[in-house]
Amino acid sequence: MNILLFGGEGQLGQEILLQAVPAHRVVAPTQAALDLAVAEAITEAVSNEPWSVIINAAAYTAVDRAEQDRDTAFAINATAPQTIAEAAARRGIPLLHVSTDYVFDGLKGAPYQPDDPVSPLGVYGASKEAGERAVRRANPRHVILRTAWLYSPFGANFVKTMLRLATDRDILKVVDDQRGCPTAAADLAAACLVIAGRLAAPADAPYGTYHFTNAGETTWCGFARAIFETAGPRLPKIPQVFPITTAEYPTPARRPVDSRLDCAETIARFGVVQPEWRTALAATLDRLLQRTES
Repeated sequence: MNILLFGGEGQLGQEILLQAVPAHRVVAPTQAALDLAVAEAITEAVSNEPWSVIINAAAYTAVDRAEQDRDTAFAINATAPQTIAEAAARRGIPLLHVSTDYVFDGLKGAPYQPDDPVSPLGVYGASKEAGERAVRRANPRHVILRTAWLYSPFGANFVKTMLRLATDRDILKVVDDQRGCPTAAADLAAACLVIAGRLAAPADAPYGTYHFTNAGETTWCGFARAIFETAGPRLPKIPQVFPITTAEYPTPARRPVDSRLDCAETIARFGVVQPEWRTALAATLDRLLQRTES
C-alpha cells in the first residue's frame, strides 16, 4: 500500500510507522512540514500522489486545555478532517479517520455500539464528533474508528504518568468511578493497518463507523494498580494506590463515566485481533522499561 499518514508524530502514528514499514510505503508529514490548520497544505499533500489510502491519526487531545482553546481543538479535530476527506473524495481515495469514546456522555450503562446516539460532554468530544460528521458528509469511502484510553511508549499518556509519579510518591489517589478500556497504541495500529488494507481494495470495503479497544474493562484506579502489579520489581518502588471519586478530582472538562466501546462489529467485519487489555499492558510495559533500563 501507498499510505498518506496524518499525525505520524503522535502515539498512534509512531506505532503505525513501526509496523507498516518496510512492507508498505508510508509518507507522514511532520507538524513542522504540514500545518493542519492550513487547508492548502492538506490539499497539496493529498494531491501529490495516487495514495492507496489515507489514515488520519492526527488530533488535538488536550482534553482539559480544549475547554479554553476551542478554536484550535475544532481546527484540528473538525476542520482539518473535513479538508482531508474532501480532498480525498475528489481523488477517489479512501480515508481511515480515528476518533474517540469522548463523543459519548457515558450514561448508557453498557458498552456503546457504533450507531448509538452521540452526546459529547466537552469541547474535545464535541470537536471530534464534528470531525466525524464532516468525514461522513465529505467522503463516502471512509471508516471512522473510535478508540479509548490510548497509551504507548511514546508521548504523554496515563501509563507513563503513573511510572513517573511512582518515582517520588508513596501514595497515589486515582479516580475509580470512570469505566472504560485501556488501549495499547500498538494494537490499534495493527487494527488500522488491517482496515486500511481493506479500504485499499474498494470492492471489499465495509465503510462506516466502528470501534476498537483492547478487550475487557477497568477503571482508572484499576488501570493504575495493574500498571504497578505488572511492572513489579522492575520499578524502584511501588506506591499504594487509593480509589477516589470524580468529584474528588475535579477537572476543567467533564469525562464520560462509562465509555466502554463494543468492538464486535469491527472484529466480525475486518477480522482484527483484539488482545486482552492486561496482556497488551504487559507488552507495552516491557518496551517502556527496556528503554528506561538501557
